[in-house]
Amino acid sequence: MIALHQTCHLADETATLALGTAMAPALRPGLVVFLQGELGAGKTTFTRGILRGLGYQGKVKSPTYNLIELYKISRLYLYHFDFYRFNNPHEWEEAGFRDYFNADSICLVEWPEKANGLLPPADLKFIFKVAEGRDVEIQADTEAGKLCVKRWQISSRNNMLG
Repeated sequence: MIALHQTCHLADETATLALGTAMAPALRPGLVVFLQGELGAGKTTFTRGILRGLGYQGKVKSPTYNLIELYKISRLYLYHFDFYRFNNPHEWEEAGFRDYFNADSICLVEWPEKANGLLPPADLKFIFKVAEGRDVEIQADTEAGKLCVKRWQISSRNNMLG
């Protein structure tokens, strides 16, 4: 299986929100999405865009202190994790998060490396880098991830044409 890679330049926070909003309709339950990058790179802003694109109008905050934020949108469960504060990967196991990763939910995970291989494999990875604005590398490492990116690309093209 060959991974799909794409890089986007995001000029500012508005562009980061727009990418999340554009990606939202392509997401499907069962996806595991890793959000990687330094503090302030745009991971939570991107998540806010996804949630807006899914129709969620409430407050979206970083789950840094709670470790997880749950959003129920229609029949969809979206879990936003932040493992920045983990000191030991086994904290993930002890917290009982394994059950959240299932076919009925979408899991967005900030700082997945802090769980050191205990997480299910990512379908998609968004790797944010601070530059003039931000750059984000999108990696689809599974068939489900590739289908998601293809849906997003088709939707984005259609939006530009329409």
